Amino acid sequence: MASTDTEPGTRTDRASDGAAAPADGGQEAAGDLAGLEAGLDALESHTAARVPVSEILRSKVLPPLLAVVLVLGLWQLAFALHLKEPHQLPSPLMVWDALAEEWYKGTILQIIWQSISRGALGFLVAVALGTPLGLLVARVRPVRAAIGPILSGLQSLPSVAWVPAAIIWFGLTDATIYAVVLLGAVPSIANGLVSGVDRIQPLHLRAGKVIGATGLRGVRHVLLPAALPGYISGLKQGWAFSWRSLMAAELIATSPELGAGLGQLLETGRAFQDMPLVLGAILLILLVGIGIELLLFAPVERRVLRNRGLLGNAP
Repeated sequence: MASTDTEPGTRTDRASDGAAAPADGGQEAAGDLAGLEAGLDALESHTAARVPVSEILRSKVLPPLLAVVLVLGLWQLAFALHLKEPHQLPSPLMVWDALAEEWYKGTILQIIWQSISRGALGFLVAVALGTPLGLLVARVRPVRAAIGPILSGLQSLPSVAWVPAAIIWFGLTDATIYAVVLLGAVPSIANGLVSGVDRIQPLHLRAGKVIGATGLRGVRHVLLPAALPGYISGLKQGWAFSWRSLMAAELIATSPELGAGLGQLLETGRAFQDMPLVLGAILLILLVGIGIELLLFAPVERRVLRNRGLLGNAP
């Protein structure tokens, strides 16, 4: 009887142990899953963490300032050592005085605005022409075979080479300047978009067709968003070519009817052998180009890349 009484109890204990084992295994699996979710949450929160302002100033602002100070110091040193005559290599202060004189004349802002407005208008027209051209070259094989090499050749052609031809075609008018800008910028924008489309995974395009995003809807909702990083790079390069082309056109095609621009200011300094004015005009051209890049294109590109997880937590 004793053995009979203890046997069911033993079986009961074994059954309870067997039932506890799966429960413990389930709890362990749940714990592992919770740990994995917590780890993913930690990664996401680390990526979204805001960078302190002091870190941004140290990494983004301080290096350019130090570079500018170094360049100015070397420039002043070269002037002090008389490596060139003062009329050939003026000091930074002499260049500042030349720009200050133009400021006091009340013409410098008008000159800068004239060039910026021309460059902006030319760039917008180049975007309107280069975007459909790039899509056509990227998606139609015969068009790519016929036009693709021509676009690459036009992109490598110096913009100044178009100035004499544009003067003959349009005379000393604004049409000459805009023609040079377009011929310099359109190939860069089109090639940038072609490069962006070529990097799209075929799976994305097939998925777009499955959900009915074809034709213009496919271009708007699938093709352009997927090619956006390459397209923005093409826009940045297109603006650089627009600005360079504009300066080349303004430098050569000078006329009272065309008004004043930074290129004309540079040519005026050359004509009067005014080296401080020449260097001042060069600095203004450089500052405007860098300013447009930093204030407009760099934030847009950084935001697009960050949204796609390509920048991490970079400031």
